Amino acid sequence: MCILFLFADPKSLINGYKLILISNRDEFYARPAKQAAPWEENECVFGGRDMEPGREGGTWLALGFHDKIIKVGALLNITGEARRINARGRGPIVADYVKGNTSNSNYSKKLLENDNFSSFNFVTVELDVLNDSATILHTSNVPNNTQKCEQSKALGFGNSPYTTPLEKVKAGTEKFQNIIDNKENFKDKITLIEKLLSLLQEREKHWPDNELQKRAPNWGENLSSIYVKMPEAGYGSRTRTVILVDENNKIDFIEETMNTFDPNEKWERIHLNHQL
Repeated sequence: MCILFLFADPKSLINGYKLILISNRDEFYARPAKQAAPWEENECVFGGRDMEPGREGGTWLALGFHDKIIKVGALLNITGEARRINARGRGPIVADYVKGNTSNSNYSKKLLENDNFSSFNFVTVELDVLNDSATILHTSNVPNNTQKCEQSKALGFGNSPYTTPLEKVKAGTEKFQNIIDNKENFKDKITLIEKLLSLLQEREKHWPDNELQKRAPNWGENLSSIYVKMPEAGYGSRTRTVILVDENNKIDFIEETMNTFDPNEKWERIHLNHQL
């Protein structure tokens, strides 16, 4: 399970920000991964990387900046769907997008034309710095569709089809909207970052949830919180990320991640930034 919330609008802004995006990556604690960093083959890309044997180099969330364009891609699977036989790994979906020059609309079109992946939600945000414009797209193969998302409002995405959001996604989207509507949270960047990270650590269970019960009948209640912690299964929210782009095109990429297999141990924070 993963969860993502975002706001993007370069024209109206939100308390001085063009983009505010936060995300939890839920995965098995033992799955190897690299922490967020500029990528070796392209230093204009920030993000963590999957190091699972046979899946090396893929990613769940990354940001790229090229020629006054800022691109963010995020991948969330769709729980409860049958796995395709001989399906391709989904990790390159985000990696290829943020490294390349193809627009999110053209990339999403080609992605669905050549779909041989297990189920996914693919969220892209493209900021055109010169024209102060943004394009937010949600692309999925359950069913095959690309949808342009509304700007100037909080958006939430999880591990179900976009039209049937999980209860924790609905509740989290409302809480995220409340955070970005409160000017007190913007008195300085540190305050904002801590407030956003606190949302990603909420353990309140949003249960019952008919959609989640249908998709994960054995673990639904355990998965119904924004922050998932299932040590008995060696699984949970193991990386949380905040991405900010301000009105002056300053990029902040903050990641907190587990550096052991124990979620109770100290997490490591990495803060990357770039002025476009």
